[in-house]
Amino acid sequence: MNKLLLRKKLFEFLEEDVGFQDITTEGIWRGEEVKAVIKAKGEGVLAGSPFVEELFSILGNVNVNFLIKEGDFFRKGEIIAQLHGSAKEILMGERLALNILQRLSGIAYTTRKFVEKLRGKNIKILDTRKTTPGFRFFEKYAVKVGGGENHRLALYDMVLIKDNHKKVVGGLKEAVKRVREKISPVYKIEVEVESLEELKEALELNIDIVMLDNFSSEDVKRAVEMSKGELLIEVSGNITLENVDNYAIEGVNFISSGSIIHSSNWVDISLKIL
Repeated sequence: MNKLLLRKKLFEFLEEDVGFQDITTEGIWRGEEVKAVIKAKGEGVLAGSPFVEELFSILGNVNVNFLIKEGDFFRKGEIIAQLHGSAKEILMGERLALNILQRLSGIAYTTRKFVEKLRGKNIKILDTRKTTPGFRFFEKYAVKVGGGENHRLALYDMVLIKDNHKKVVGGLKEAVKRVREKISPVYKIEVEVESLEELKEALELNIDIVMLDNFSSEDVKRAVEMSKGELLIEVSGNITLENVDNYAIEGVNFISSGSIIHSSNWVDISLKIL
């Protein structure tokens, strides 16, 4: 995300939380400047520090110094950042800053666990579009910080033919045909298949990527053998940290899991005025 778009998003978040004014802070503030710390109350992988720095830059009159690098692991009790400046701006930005850090550090931490599970395998872990509306860029950014990769960002950057697309037009072959008639060939085409029989059909269509949806690990092995390296293979469907090992099969290129984002816990982080 470029800086202009980032600032636009942060302004939207501030408008939601602050509105016309923070009446509590406006009521008590008489020009005080303070020091504060952002402290971990649980463990995680730091993600979101550039956004917090930009947030306080927008609010103004606050210096932010992160003591932990983006993408580094932190433990309970560690000081993540130090702040110094206007108490008014620190108090106004406190909740939004923490929301960003808590959510993104949790996603990065979960992603790192997936990545560690696949260490030594030539398989990339991908996220999905199962994201919080309005917060997708930030959540997908956190996946990258945790060592994962992003699947398509949105509907506009890659063709992915799924079950409902096939139902609309009467099948996989017709869906691929129609896409090729109207969509630029610069876009990769991925198709979702739900059986080995459908995979046979997909292999005849000269597509780029096939997504094996809700396949058993044994059927994934058969699919790899059938594909003979002719296209990239993604495995998806109810994959969690507990069962991802079962799908780390040689010949699989990607494993995608919505749980990286939607089931990640927020990391407990606090901001305290000193």
